[in-house]
Amino acid sequence: MMAPADLLDLLGQVDPARMTATVVTLASDPMAGRRVGSAGGAAARAWLVDQLTALGADVRTEGFPVRAVPQVYQAPAVTWGDRDGSTPLAFGRQVAIHPASADTTHPRRGALGIAHTDDPAGRWLVVPAGMSLFDAYRDTQGAAGLLVRRPVDADGWQFTMLAGPDPGPLPVLTLNPDTHHAVLTAAARGEGWLDAATPLRREDVTGTNIHGEFRPAGPGGTELLLTAHYDGVGDHPGLRLPAASDNATGVAVVLEAARVLATALPSGVGLSVALLDGEEVGALGSAHHATQLRASGAAPLVINVDGAGHLDAAAAVEAGGPAHRLLALLDQAGRHTGVPLAAGPVASDNRRYGGAGFAAVGIGAGMGGYHSPADTPDKVDPTTLAATTRLVIATAHLAATAPATRSAPTTGRDS
Repeated sequence: MMAPADLLDLLGQVDPARMTATVVTLASDPMAGRRVGSAGGAAARAWLVDQLTALGADVRTEGFPVRAVPQVYQAPAVTWGDRDGSTPLAFGRQVAIHPASADTTHPRRGALGIAHTDDPAGRWLVVPAGMSLFDAYRDTQGAAGLLVRRPVDADGWQFTMLAGPDPGPLPVLTLNPDTHHAVLTAAARGEGWLDAATPLRREDVTGTNIHGEFRPAGPGGTELLLTAHYDGVGDHPGLRLPAASDNATGVAVVLEAARVLATALPSGVGLSVALLDGEEVGALGSAHHATQLRASGAAPLVINVDGAGHLDAAAAVEAGGPAHRLLALLDQAGRHTGVPLAAGPVASDNRRYGGAGFAAVGIGAGMGGYHSPADTPDKVDPTTLAATTRLVIATAHLAATAPATRSAPTTGRDS
């Protein structure tokens, strides 16, 4: 299917070099991983406000409360040993702190044991791979802590999570598969020890969304809302987590798509951008925004991008809310741009908008080094950035040139 000439012109305006520069800036040292409520997040926000303003948007920011954000405030010194000697464990690779861990500043040394097998008193209990943390907490009276298996990425890094279970009563460390196997084997032989602290505090902070309106919708006109989260999980002491693919790439796509679309849409079609904070702590920024939209009576078509680092076989697409028409337009845009699409989970801010009753689609076009030091700009593919941006532009253009009757969001329980 041939794209209309005006759409082809818009697609030709996409600049991969500009988007690559955006990713490099957001993943740079001054942004410090962009954790919600952090100085790095504030630096990223100030830069993004300037970018949207330069593009001609009417920009405002809005804060919302975020409770108990976990933060490793000191690299943990962890050593384990058996009859063959002792081994210090590398933070981020062999060992990390689980987000449900208690905060301990002084090292605890104890013998190794196996959860639900050995007397827990004074022991670091190794949790077998098939046992959940919830189950492991049973029968831990007096234990020194828990040791949980966690997979690593292709570069050998463990991933960092901010959202998860509430903190428990014990220190909890995560071990890479090889280390977990070694300590479990030692514990099964009735030998071995571990010495570690878990310096992990939780802070109540303020998340801040960035809203940019390029043009309001006319009466009964189509409203387009392009969204991406700009926060990451933040750096650790001694470890950079650049958050390039997740989600500097999504932000770069939204900025570039807005730049192209801002002066190209028909009269009466509205265009806004929301760069969202707090996605990594449970998509709280989009939940806050979706509630505001419902209260205002708005009914935008929402296109959310989370991860545009490296397109493999197809871009993942997830629809929510009354998105039948939007999904059909996205499918048509995929054919116009040559971007293959496949139904798949996009567990991001799109779910908050869809859950609030808005027509929403989430697009994910790949990411590497998920939540780890391996998520660097050099692993972001410029052709994927360009392809994803063209897909967003084509979808928005098709929605704007073949508008449907405006309808209020569906009634339902907000997420």
